[in-house]
Amino acid sequence: MHGTELMADILARNADFLKMTLADFSDADMMTRPCPGANHAAWQLGHLTVAENSFMNGSAPGKAPELPAGFKDKFTKETAKIDDAKSFPKKDEILEQFSKQRNAMVAWAKSLTPADLDKPGPHPAFAPSVGHLLAMTPVHVAMHVGQFQAIRRKLGKPVLF
Repeated sequence: MHGTELMADILARNADFLKMTLADFSDADMMTRPCPGANHAAWQLGHLTVAENSFMNGSAPGKAPELPAGFKDKFTKETAKIDDAKSFPKKDEILEQFSKQRNAMVAWAKSLTPADLDKPGPHPAFAPSVGHLLAMTPVHVAMHVGQFQAIRRKLGKPVLF
C-alpha cells in the first residue's frame, strides 16, 4: 500500500468513526452544547462538511460535490451562536452532505500519485501540500469527534471509547 492508498483508507475509516459517534443522536441531541460557549453538534457537523468542500475545491477545483444552495451560509462563525434548531438542517441531511464530500475526497485520494502529495495545498498554514491536506483532514474531524464525545457524556449516552 502506498501513501495515497493509506490516506484514502484512513479518510474512509475516520468518516465511519464520526458516523458511529453520532449514530444514536436525535435531532434534539444535535443541538446540545457540551458547555456554555462551545458549539453544538449540528453546527460542528455542518462546519466539517463545509470545510471538506473547501479543502477539496482549494486543491482540486470541481472535485468536491456542490453543496445545496444556502448550506454553507448556515455554518459560519456567526451562526455558531444560534440555538434554534429551525436554523439548521436535520442530522440526516447534514450527514448526507458530509458523506458526499468525504466519499469524493476518498475517491480523489485514491486517484492521486505519490508525486501529487507534494503539490501545493489550499491553506499554507494548515495544509501547505496535498499530502498535508489528506493527513490533516481526519485530524480536524477527530478533534470534533472529541467534542461529540463530551456531548454524549452530557446526554448520558454510552461511552464509546
